[in-house]
Amino acid sequence: MKELAGRLTALDPDAGAAVRVIAYFDRLAESRAGLEALVRGAAVLAGVPARLVEADRRVRVRVEADGTRRDSAPPPDPGWPSAPLTPGGSPALWLERAQGAEPSVVDAVILERAAGAVRLVLDRTRGRAPADDPALVETVLDATAPEAARLHAARRLGLDPAVPARVLAPLDGRPRIVPAQGDAEPPVGRVGVGPAVPALQLPRSWSQARVALRFTAEGTAQDPGPRVVHADELGDVALLADLVVPGAEPPPDVHAVEAAAAAAPWLLATLHAVATTVSLRAAAAEINVHHSTLQERLAQAEHLLGWPLRTPQGRFRLGLALAMRHLVQNQREQ
Repeated sequence: MKELAGRLTALDPDAGAAVRVIAYFDRLAESRAGLEALVRGAAVLAGVPARLVEADRRVRVRVEADGTRRDSAPPPDPGWPSAPLTPGGSPALWLERAQGAEPSVVDAVILERAAGAVRLVLDRTRGRAPADDPALVETVLDATAPEAARLHAARRLGLDPAVPARVLAPLDGRPRIVPAQGDAEPPVGRVGVGPAVPALQLPRSWSQARVALRFTAEGTAQDPGPRVVHADELGDVALLADLVVPGAEPPPDVHAVEAAAAAAPWLLATLHAVATTVSLRAAAAEINVHHSTLQERLAQAEHLLGWPLRTPQGRFRLGLALAMRHLVQNQREQ
């Protein structure tokens, strides 16, 4: 192939370049390269950024001409050279070439070969994107449903039983099953994210996602904290959910935090910063106050709460109190 490309280049530079492109993507396909490697190949060969957007499978990959991945960018320009992943489909792969540039035979070959290789990877690793049938999703997530019924529902949703997926538990709305791959579309809003598991274990992912949801917050001054919580990252902190149950009296430290917050509007944001940063100076920077101001606030907070906040034990107690406060707040909202 290399010799053929050299001979063709002598006769027609575009033909020679096209043969080299074909050989390049053939090698990537043979080595079972992933999506990012394929998009990077398109970008480097074309000398302009390349972008893959497959909304149904929630895939977004963008690579600069120098091979650097940089996904954040404005929407694709309809004037860019593009290719669909299936005949007659919508454009999914673009070369970000400036408008007005002459159409290139080499660009067309890059897009055609890259799109074909991308399609093979998606079909191999993800199959069809999960459908959004509430009845099928409910069956897949029902631990009491027969295994055969859950497998049937999973396949109807386009899930490969052997490929890991995870469940999202939004504060408002129905559960969602999404691919476990790292380039899946990030969750939006207040969401608990279950662990990645095979299809038959999705009831466990759903259960843990609902627990994770109870640890989320609005992310405001009066309800500081993360809007998205991954069950994988909670560890044994998730066991607190078994202690703070709906209808039960809130723990004493949660009462103390609520009473202190009523007396000082700045308190919750300050306590969250102290509990979630590596040092008091980092906490001061987090809430944009001077270190001495934070020290004054902590002295007042310690007086209101009734325990120290500048010792390891005090900060550990504070972290537990804030986590339990999320559990109490969320049992009221759900």
